[in-house]
Amino acid sequence: MLNMNFVPDDYIQNKETHRTNLIYLVLLVIVMAGLCGSFMTIKIRQRAFSAKEKLVNTKMVQTAEAIKQFEELQAKRKVMIKTALTTAELLEPVPRSVLLAALTNNLPAGVSLLQLEIIQKEPKRAKRVAATSKYKEAQAKRATADQAEVSRENSLETLIDIKGIAPSDLQVAAYIEQLSSSTLLDNVALVQSKEHKIEGMTFRQFQLTAMLRKNAHLTSEDVGRIRNKCGTVVFY
Repeated sequence: MLNMNFVPDDYIQNKETHRTNLIYLVLLVIVMAGLCGSFMTIKIRQRAFSAKEKLVNTKMVQTAEAIKQFEELQAKRKVMIKTALTTAELLEPVPRSVLLAALTNNLPAGVSLLQLEIIQKEPKRAKRVAATSKYKEAQAKRATADQAEVSRENSLETLIDIKGIAPSDLQVAAYIEQLSSSTLLDNVALVQSKEHKIEGMTFRQFQLTAMLRKNAHLTSEDVGRIRNKCGTVVFY
């Protein structure tokens, strides 16, 4: 049986064209909607990143200000420590006149002082073991420096160099024994003792070293007693 189509070919072609155009239009709308959505997403992310960047910049500024304040405090701290150290060096725990009186009070008969030198200095520190890394080494150096600045005034040593003459080594030994039993001195040691002639008479010229005891402080009664006991000393 013959199937006959009475619809014109132009109508069918136009209908297919409209359908194709409609599909293209829908696809274009979908693509535009996707582009708009992507654009909006990018904008939202840019705003979020901008807000985060502003927050980070604000924190960096605050951190820089905090570091600056910390450095200023460190500089003020160093100045205060330096001032304290200078004051500590100027203040003597034991007046030198009292120390001289204590040295002369213990002189055996016939012994005279030739020279007396008092020096304040920092004690020698033992070398540190090398650090296992640069970070540990820097951290150890920083800790050592801070500790040295804080405790320097407490670690100053007062060294005493004594030179004199005596009739014999017996008087020198007796003088060393007297100084060793003093409440002010410590580490009394004989450096040398040699023969010395003065106007045809033979003497022993000696040199001693001693150290002022740590935390040695005297009351006014102790100072008065030492000064009253001090006798006449012959200096050459």
